[in-house]
Amino acid sequence: MKKIELEIVALSHSITQTHSYAVVLGEVNGLRRLPIVIGGFEAQAIAVALEKMQPSRPLTHDLMKNFMNAFIIDLHEIIICDLQEGIFYSKLVCSNDNDTIEIDSRTSDAIALAVRFGCPIYTYENILDNAGILMEDEGGSKKKKQKKEVVVESDSPTGHEDLKTMSLPELNNLLEQVLENEDYIRAIAIRDEINQRNKGK
Repeated sequence: MKKIELEIVALSHSITQTHSYAVVLGEVNGLRRLPIVIGGFEAQAIAVALEKMQPSRPLTHDLMKNFMNAFIIDLHEIIICDLQEGIFYSKLVCSNDNDTIEIDSRTSDAIALAVRFGCPIYTYENILDNAGILMEDEGGSKKKKQKKEVVVESDSPTGHEDLKTMSLPELNNLLEQVLENEDYIRAIAIRDEINQRNKGK
């Protein structure tokens, strides 16, 4: 199965939902985005690494990196390999002098380690098809954003309550609006509702 490389585009959180964050991964040289809901601790761990901040004591993911370095274990890549009932599953592809192994990991932890090791993040086409969001190509430009560690704040509600009453065209219009505002938390809920309806056809 062909792997598709992703990069971190944004770290987003909703003011109305205290513990609700999303890391937004973008297809390298492509227009699809993969928003993944993560916890506050993991969002902080990713942000610290993106901003190249040095905490006074090692955070959990720094400790993991130090441990792996001490025992000469390389992290080559992470693969977001499965999606079941809205939950993403990932693998760390590691090696030492003797062997290469794949280790099961929460996706948020895998991304936090990938940022620290500077290793690539991959997924598969079927996962992008099921959970990805296609961004419009503005003027045919596919230039990468210079600053990937943008933290976007949004005070929009997630809108779970009103999505059921909306028509499919209304949902698609709303999805375009929230993507323009980079409210990825709400976009996830809208995308899931659209996918659920399309499956029901």
